[in-house]
Amino acid sequence: MLALIGVQLVVSLLAASIMQRMTPHCSFARWLLCNGSLFRFKHPSEGELCALAGKQMPSKPSRRDRRQNGDSKPLTVPKDIDLNLEKAPIGVLDALVLRFFLEYQWLIDFAVYAMGIYLFTEGYFCVVDPAMEVHIGAIWCVLTVLCCLKTLHSLMGHYFRSDEGGERSVCLAFGFLSLLVAMLVLVVREDYLEFGLEPGFNSLFDNLEVFAKQQGFAEWSVPVTKLTVKLGLAAICAFIGALLAFPGLRLAQTHLDAVQMNSDRPFIQILLHISFLAPVVVIVLWIKPIARDFLGNAPMGKTSVTLMSSAMFDSVRLWTVVVLCCLRLALTRYHMQAYLNLSQKWVDQMKKEAGRIAAIDIQRKVTRVFCYLTIVTLQYVIPVLLLLFSTLVLKVLGDFSWSGAEQAPGVTPALVMPTVTPVLPGLEEDEDGVEYMEEDIQATVARLTEGFSALRSVLTPLFFRGLFAFLTWWVAACQVISSLFGIYFHQYLMQN
Repeated sequence: MLALIGVQLVVSLLAASIMQRMTPHCSFARWLLCNGSLFRFKHPSEGELCALAGKQMPSKPSRRDRRQNGDSKPLTVPKDIDLNLEKAPIGVLDALVLRFFLEYQWLIDFAVYAMGIYLFTEGYFCVVDPAMEVHIGAIWCVLTVLCCLKTLHSLMGHYFRSDEGGERSVCLAFGFLSLLVAMLVLVVREDYLEFGLEPGFNSLFDNLEVFAKQQGFAEWSVPVTKLTVKLGLAAICAFIGALLAFPGLRLAQTHLDAVQMNSDRPFIQILLHISFLAPVVVIVLWIKPIARDFLGNAPMGKTSVTLMSSAMFDSVRLWTVVVLCCLRLALTRYHMQAYLNLSQKWVDQMKKEAGRIAAIDIQRKVTRVFCYLTIVTLQYVIPVLLLLFSTLVLKVLGDFSWSGAEQAPGVTPALVMPTVTPVLPGLEEDEDGVEYMEEDIQATVARLTEGFSALRSVLTPLFFRGLFAFLTWWVAACQVISSLFGIYFHQYLMQN
C-alpha cells in the first residue's frame, strides 16, 4: 500500500497531522516572539504620571457626582515630565491578544512545515528517479506563496477599512505605479532581462494547440495572444505591488531604527545594510549584461575568460537568493525590537514639546505600538517568504540543479498521450465464499498518471522557468521600490 500511495504523500499527510496537533503546544511562530529576546514597554499608570508631575492622584468621582457634573475632564500632565517606560519581556499571554496573531501563527508554522517537507523531498529525489513521481514539496511551496498573498490581502483590507483613507490612497498609488513599471519591464528584450518569458509562452501556446488536436479539436486554436497574457501578468504584478507597499515602507522605518539602535555594533550594522540591499542584488542577478555575461565571459584585456558555465551560474543565482533570504530572516529580532522601541522614542520626542497632554493619550500611544507587533512582523517576514519559496518553486519546476549540473529544461516534450489499458475490477471471494467487487487501485493510479502526463505536456519546465523567474524578480523589485521610497519619506519628508 505504501508503494502505491507514495512516500511523499505519506510524509505530507504525517506533517499536516503533526502541525494540526502540535501547533497549540509547540509553535515556532509563538517562540519567535516569546522566547525572551524581545522586550515591550509598559504604559505608565495614572498614579505614576501624577507622581512624575508632582501632583496628587485625583480621587474618582462617585456615580452621583458624575450624573450631576457630567463627564469629568481627563487627567493631563506636562509633556516635559521625566518619563521612562518600564521594559518587560513578551510572554505568551501578552502575544495572544495581539491583532492578527492567529493568522501570523498559522502562516509561519505552515511555512516551517512546508520547508521541512521540501527538504525531505529534495533528499528523497536524490535516491529515486525524479521523473517517476511528482515533487510534492513544490506543491507545498506554491501553497505557501498563495497563503502569503492571502495574508497580505487581509492586511491591505485592514488599511482599506480605515476611516482616515490615507492608507487606501497609498496602496492604490503603488498599485498603479507597479502596473506602469510592470508593463515597461515586460517589453524589455531577453538580451537585457533574461526571464525566459518569450520561450516559455511559445512553448505553452504550441503545446496547447497540439494537445487540443489530440483531444479531437482539429479546428481549435489558442484564443489568446501574448499581449493578452502579458496584460494579465501586468495586472497580477500591480496587485502584488499594492500588497507590498506598506511592508516596504515599514521595512525602511525599522531598518533606520535598527541601525541606530546598534550604533555601537558595526558588524550588526553591516549585516543590516546587506539585508536591506538584498533585493537589489536579486534584481541585478537577472540583468544579463551585468550578471551572466560578465561572469560567463569576463573581459580580461583583449580576451575573455569563462568563470563559470551557464548551469553553474543558474545554481549560484539560486543559492544567492536563498542565502540573502536566510540572512534577512536571521535579523528579524533586531527589526522587531527597533519597532518596539518606538514607544520610548515617541516619549523622548514628547519631552521636547511644550504644553500638556492627557494621560490616556500617553497610555494609548504606548499600548498601540505593542498591539501592532504581529502585523509588523508579518509585513517584515512575508516578503522574504515570497522571495524564498518562489525561488524554491523556480528550482523544482524549472528543472534547475543546486549543484550546477547541466540539465535540459525540457522545451517541448512528446505530446503523445500514454494509452492506459482499462483494467476491469475482478471478482474475488472471501473465506465465506461471498463474492464482492473490489476497486482496482492500479487502474486509478494509471488514470492519475495519465492526467499528470497531460498536464506536464502543456506546462513544461521552460514555461515555469520564465514565469517564476519573472515573479521572483518582481517581488524583489517591489521591495526595492517601496523600501527606497520609505527611506526617502522617513529621512527627508518626516523631518521637514
